[in-house]
Amino acid sequence: MEKPTDKPDDKSDRIKDSAQQIWLAGLGAFAKMQQEGSKAFEALVKDGIGVQKKTQQAAEETLAQAQARMTGFASDFGNRAAGGWGKLESIFEDRVARALEKLGIPSAEEVAALQARVEALEAQLKHKDGAARPARTPRKTAARHPAEAAAKPSRRRKPSGDA
Repeated sequence: MEKPTDKPDDKSDRIKDSAQQIWLAGLGAFAKMQQEGSKAFEALVKDGIGVQKKTQQAAEETLAQAQARMTGFASDFGNRAAGGWGKLESIFEDRVARALEKLGIPSAEEVAALQARVEALEAQLKHKDGAARPARTPRKTAARHPAEAAAKPSRRRKPSGDA
């Protein structure tokens, strides 16, 4: 802001004087540098190396901290994603199980229980008939898909009482 007593010529004179002083300070620094020669230059290089090492160390520490934080974020994200997939998988399995139940397809537990009952009955029959009947060779049959086996009734002949 201009003071009422300042004239435009006074202001420009002050700016010129300041510029002149800055110029002279630069020339003085240059002259001193020439006089001191390589000693001052070596000292500046030494100081620059020290500053560079400190800066590099600080940058490495900051980078290490950032990497640790990113690793933590990635781990948290992976855990959350895995939990989400687990829930999604569970929901999917439940829905598939309900759909199969509605279609009348037995569950794996039901098939296993039925298989155990069949094996127990076979063991009882074997024990009962022991030596009375000659051993039969098992017939080879095409394996059925469990869904087909549950949907299609068995077409076995009923044994006659004459056997």
